[in-house]
Amino acid sequence: MASGDIFDHESKVLETAEELISQGSATPEDHKKLGAEYKKLLRTTKRIIKLSDKSEQRLTALSKEAQDTNKQLEGLSNQLSKYLSPQLYQSIFTGNKAVARTSSRKKLTVFFSDLCGFTNIAENLESEDVTDMLNLYLETMTQIALNYGATIDKYIGDGIMLFFGDPESAGIKEDAVNCVKMAQEMQETLHGLQDNWHQYGLQSPLQMRIGIATGFCTVGNFGSETRLEYTAIGSGVNTASRLEAAAENGEILMSFDTYSLVSDQIPCQELATVHLKGIGPVRTFQPLQNIEDIQSSISLEVGSSSLNANLSALSVEDLDEFEASLLRAIEKVKGTKENMSQQESLL
Repeated sequence: MASGDIFDHESKVLETAEELISQGSATPEDHKKLGAEYKKLLRTTKRIIKLSDKSEQRLTALSKEAQDTNKQLEGLSNQLSKYLSPQLYQSIFTGNKAVARTSSRKKLTVFFSDLCGFTNIAENLESEDVTDMLNLYLETMTQIALNYGATIDKYIGDGIMLFFGDPESAGIKEDAVNCVKMAQEMQETLHGLQDNWHQYGLQSPLQMRIGIATGFCTVGNFGSETRLEYTAIGSGVNTASRLEAAAENGEILMSFDTYSLVSDQIPCQELATVHLKGIGPVRTFQPLQNIEDIQSSISLEVGSSSLNANLSALSVEDLDEFEASLLRAIEKVKGTKENMSQQESLL
């Protein structure tokens, strides 16, 4: 018998009794002793069963507490997920991203949007209508952003800041393409919702401005030990924000860095160079929204210089002037070529 068995003593008593019985030498005293040991064993067994029942009840209670706690944690987790971008939420709860003040430098495509004249709209409507209208707008735009894989940074009133490239990325080029396509779908969807705004008391449909820029940014957790915010900072963020402010109603403005990444997949036209506060002159580009814009656009490129124009946006007088300018330019190019040929022949 192994040492330490709780029934070691009783086993030895039984072995001794069996030996005495087999030899026929058991006495009444031996029977009395065996009975006493049996009673002792019975009491011990009852205590063990009682303790086992208590342990089982305790384990059952602990299991129920654990299930209730898991349900509470699951509910709390679902609520917290609404305050985080899905990619960030998954990164944190799978352990891929530490909840600490850490950051890294990455090339992001950053997006800013804003509703045109929303402050005046909010002042002229009931607060309940403003709330419902804004929630419908944000819900619609957010769903589009998530479909394209955007990381939603924050809502700033009616404004939205999001970016592509962290914590997940499809590649720098694909991130930029997805961002511009997302912006185009947002504009188209907002236009399709124009009949919905009348129920909130709006006399004219909502329009949004969008700014997009690609550049190196510092992205990560910023703040204090008790309050962190996952966001991006840097020149790319500033440029996108300034482009959004410089855009016309219903317009998408892109930086050159974004344009260079998407131009082979998305038709674009160059607009005026704008001077952005704190940044300086920036070449701006606009993705063409529909086939009419694409068919009526013209782009002339010579070396590092380019000329882009949307012919459908010009009046007849402008088109006449544009045509005359092109003819003069062609004549000038021909004259320059003839002079160069003559000079080469003299050499």
